[in-house]
Amino acid sequence: MWLYPAALVGLCYLLRWYRERQVVSNLRDKYVFITGCDSGFGNQLARQLDLRGLRVLAACLTEKGAEQLRDWTSDRLETVILDVTKTESIAAATQWVKERTGDRGLWGLVNNAGIGVPAAPNEWLTKDDFLKILNVNLIGLIEVTLSLLPLIRKTRGRVVNVSSPAGRLSVLGGGYCISKFGVEAFSDSLRRELCPFGVRVAIIVPGNFKTSICPDNVQDLLKGIWSQASPEVKKSYGDKYFKGYCQYYNKLTSLGQKDLSLVTNCMEHALTAVHPRIRYSAGWDAVCFTLPLSYLPTSVADFILSLFANAVRPADAL
Repeated sequence: MWLYPAALVGLCYLLRWYRERQVVSNLRDKYVFITGCDSGFGNQLARQLDLRGLRVLAACLTEKGAEQLRDWTSDRLETVILDVTKTESIAAATQWVKERTGDRGLWGLVNNAGIGVPAAPNEWLTKDDFLKILNVNLIGLIEVTLSLLPLIRKTRGRVVNVSSPAGRLSVLGGGYCISKFGVEAFSDSLRRELCPFGVRVAIIVPGNFKTSICPDNVQDLLKGIWSQASPEVKKSYGDKYFKGYCQYYNKLTSLGQKDLSLVTNCMEHALTAVHPRIRYSAGWDAVCFTLPLSYLPTSVADFILSLFANAVRPADAL
């Protein structure tokens, strides 16, 4: 009775496997622009694509990061300094890309640059704390994309945006989750708009990985955020809650996975496969926990998250 459905499911997976193994031709002639290449996913992806033979245009925030990346790669890879929060920096980088690609256009854009802090309960933060993350993770991503879209349309190429499970399930206060919800919305609208031009838009959803998005001095950053909170807020939450929140945040960052290739392999596939996926999830927590949790009823998801969140209640809690 179950033989035919099982065979049909197996055939579907076989066809999917076959389609996803097909690779775009002439990869060595294709240019890919990657943001946030100083470290983390962007740095590893740049080196990975360079070994694959693509022409990598790597954007770094610092000259030190650019120099180190050039030392680790071939002469084919080129770097440029880019601050995605500054329009003039984006305009200069766009002109630089045009000069490098010429009439060939840009095959791929990977919007990888991002930051994760400041993150804390919303009431502890200021408007500027939210803007600091939004300007990098969302507004900068949008401006870079819009600046380079004419070059990508020319090649019927790819746009790869890095989102997060936090783009579907808000697990922390601050601008990070808000920015990733925005990346999801922008990517969805962009995918539908660019489909008639033959441009493919993919979303990469990494789970919890050890990258510079969460710096080592998180404890000091949280102390700085707590110190700027109003006396009323401090009294309502209490020092005990603050210490418990720090322990919870440290536990989250300590669980980060170290194998960044789980993510960069998804990025590479999105750029090089004839039939890329719309969405890639990477990391056991994204695949098995966070994303499935986002499909549950909100009240159920809230209850489950409360089991993992800070066990210490605020001083003024009922």
